[in-house]
Amino acid sequence: MSNPIPKTYTPLKFVIVGAGLGGLAAAIGLRLSGHHVIMLEQAPELGEVGAGIQIPPNSTKILDALGVREPLLAVSHVPKSYNFRKWDSGDLLSYLVLRPYCLEQYGAPYLHIHRADFHKVLVDRAIEVGVVIKLGARVMRVDFDDNSVITGDRRQFNADVIIGADGLKSQIRQTMLGRPDPPHNTGDIAWRALVRSSEVRKHEDLKFIWEEPKINFWWGPNIHVVVYLLNSNSGETVNIVVLSPDTLPQDVNVEPAQPGEILDLFSDWDPKLKKLLTLVHQTSKWRLQNSIEMETWVHETGNVALMGDACHATLPYLAQGAAQAVEDSAVLTGLFGRITDKSQIHGLLKTYENLRKWRTTQVVQGSTNCRDIFHLPDGEKQAKRDALLKLSPRKGYPNRWADPVFQKFLFGYDAFKEAERGWNSFVAHEPVTFVDNSLKL
Repeated sequence: MSNPIPKTYTPLKFVIVGAGLGGLAAAIGLRLSGHHVIMLEQAPELGEVGAGIQIPPNSTKILDALGVREPLLAVSHVPKSYNFRKWDSGDLLSYLVLRPYCLEQYGAPYLHIHRADFHKVLVDRAIEVGVVIKLGARVMRVDFDDNSVITGDRRQFNADVIIGADGLKSQIRQTMLGRPDPPHNTGDIAWRALVRSSEVRKHEDLKFIWEEPKINFWWGPNIHVVVYLLNSNSGETVNIVVLSPDTLPQDVNVEPAQPGEILDLFSDWDPKLKKLLTLVHQTSKWRLQNSIEMETWVHETGNVALMGDACHATLPYLAQGAAQAVEDSAVLTGLFGRITDKSQIHGLLKTYENLRKWRTTQVVQGSTNCRDIFHLPDGEKQAKRDALLKLSPRKGYPNRWADPVFQKFLFGYDAFKEAERGWNSFVAHEPVTFVDNSLKL
């Protein structure tokens, strides 16, 4: 299959602020399409915190084009299925086959991987293709008139295009808005823990977790749990994430927790899940935050645009946050790989926004809606949900990944084809939008 990344004959200078997953994907793609790319990262060294992350096929097909398929597969698992379990008994409510289904249906596998390994693969590839990464470069100001950024140590970086990939607390977003725009609390926290696979394998009744890679969910009142294997550089582990109501102090966003604290949430839950949680020796609580949707991602006069969490932060209930940033990177790559004159820059940034904004809004809202589905309290609504899950998947199905309409929307998206469509509309001076009125969130 030919690589979908076009090669420009009008190379530009890009400055990307933020060397997270989305920013790195954009840097690699733009560099492969022939542009010069400098990344500015405020951290003094490169690295990622966190634990497991899921990479769905709408993202892996892009990563394949960026040339990182093999290094990703070397440090990831390809799960066989999603398994959705009842909170108190562990009984299977619903499932979705992922392997080989995603590869056959969407041309790319579903993966899970340690976030640090994912980040390292992208960093290595960025350096390999010639991206320049500046560390300890905290952007303090953007000059929209001459398209430059100024860092805290008074360095100035000029560019043809500036991309803000600096996350939920984006300085570029706040500069564009002309006011502070801190994230707001969502009312939930995520407990994260890793357990050595060798410890879990000692327990035969936990074989459904360690026998082969699968993603296991437990849906319960106000809480849900996600468990899957990680094939990390540091050894195989079991990744555990618990989403529960926020109990952190107002001025604290991340806090270590005692292992026993997490068990207190699960007194009446599935005994096998509780047994797994007794193996947790270290955990932490992370406040889930979000931002208000922006009216536009592109500065009205300057050649400055936002991507990823800087403009469409997504809660983790659909496992699509990083994937949407990677999609942004592919659309930017596909559009700017076709540019023929610098006068097209601002129009292409608006085309990027028009292609992406409606879709990311649907994903953000769909993720929020999943929280309500997962966390239903005991009662009539939960019983109705569980009864629907026993039926064949159809439009509006509570297991959103198995809903045939929503799944196609989510996994079937081809960012490079969308960029080509956007370019064709752009040169024809036609409006470009992405709207599917049949979609039910």
